[in-house]
Amino acid sequence: MYTILVIAAVAAANTLLARASIVVAHFMAQNAFSYSQSDWANDINTAKATGIDGFALNIALTDYEVDRVADAFVVAESSDFKLFFSFDMSFSWQASDVVSLVAAHASSPAMLTYNGGVLVSTFSGEGNGNAFFEGVKTSLANEGINVTLAPAFISYRDPSLASKLLSDFPSIDGFFNWWSWPNDVDTTLTTDTDIAYRDAAHSRGGPYIMSVSPWQFKDIDPNNAWVELGDTLWNYRWLQAIQDVKPDIVEIVTWNDYAESHYIGDINPNVDLGTAAPNYVNGFPHAAWRIVAQYYIAWYKTGVAPVVTDDTVVFWYRAHPKAVSCSGGWAPRMASFPADAVFALALLASPATITLDIGSMHAQWDAAPGASLGSVPFPVEDAQIPFIQIIRGGQTVKSMFGSVFVTESCSWYNFNPFVGVVQ
Repeated sequence: MYTILVIAAVAAANTLLARASIVVAHFMAQNAFSYSQSDWANDINTAKATGIDGFALNIALTDYEVDRVADAFVVAESSDFKLFFSFDMSFSWQASDVVSLVAAHASSPAMLTYNGGVLVSTFSGEGNGNAFFEGVKTSLANEGINVTLAPAFISYRDPSLASKLLSDFPSIDGFFNWWSWPNDVDTTLTTDTDIAYRDAAHSRGGPYIMSVSPWQFKDIDPNNAWVELGDTLWNYRWLQAIQDVKPDIVEIVTWNDYAESHYIGDINPNVDLGTAAPNYVNGFPHAAWRIVAQYYIAWYKTGVAPVVTDDTVVFWYRAHPKAVSCSGGWAPRMASFPADAVFALALLASPATITLDIGSMHAQWDAAPGASLGSVPFPVEDAQIPFIQIIRGGQTVKSMFGSVFVTESCSWYNFNPFVGVVQ
């Protein structure tokens, strides 16, 4: 799709070495129950083709997940791909089990290390207290295993708590900021949290791990029904990482958390999605978002915006206006926040006009080479489908219809977008 300018290649390489510039994706090991090594190989090869260096393995159980993770390491070792553990502390982990699992794979060439230590992260866990994590590190050190601990303590979101994080947890070496969406507000996400916790992490030697996510919607029961404002998140969050925060590691949230609608991996038909999530996941692929990720990952790693060589437009939209009542599911909190619109990100080799049409609504913009963003509102007419064109010199170069109609008829509250591509 693009090539990287050779100009300043040496400077870009030095930048990569200076600030790590690692990209990983959060992988829900819970969804690997049916996985064989071929499933792992498919995901790993797809991730590598996107520019992703590894998976953060979110592991919540000590049963089948341990075996599936062992398969992942076997495949990763032969694929030049990295893995590390992100312990889901909503499960009652015993320190001895954490130590055992890390020790079992610490010597693997696929294990991601940072500053000479095996990288270990979490989802939450601050309730365990510093002694828990200090004990884990001490036990592993007694086995000759150094650990770089960069947890995601999710109650530490307010920038003013960054110094408290350090005083509460002398054991940590870095930090993973899980929060990659607005905090239940109808405004875009700022980098205030990132900057505060990046500086705190760097005072301990790092790493600062910044989450980048495309979406957030869940609708599995009355207490788990919400949507955050994410219409253009997948574009501006990457720009925040590249231009403002410059984290040591970017962690994409997620590869395969289907229930929360922020998956960028393919929908694996063998994964048990439960009873609710299939109503808003099946038929709503997100694979084209990896094209956007590939562009921005290359920029993040090299410090140079990629040169696009093949015209592409990635587009996304919901299947229903936000105000409609559906016969199934639960009306999500913050349902009024997303815009009723089709969004498109153009990646162009040379200037062109991008047109977006749906029903009676039309929008267009003159796009420069590289990345540019536009949108068109939903029409008043029901049951319409978007049509996207790339026009250059008065001629349509490429075009594509969406694959999902926008309709007021819905059997389930679905704020999960369909993601397509003109290429």
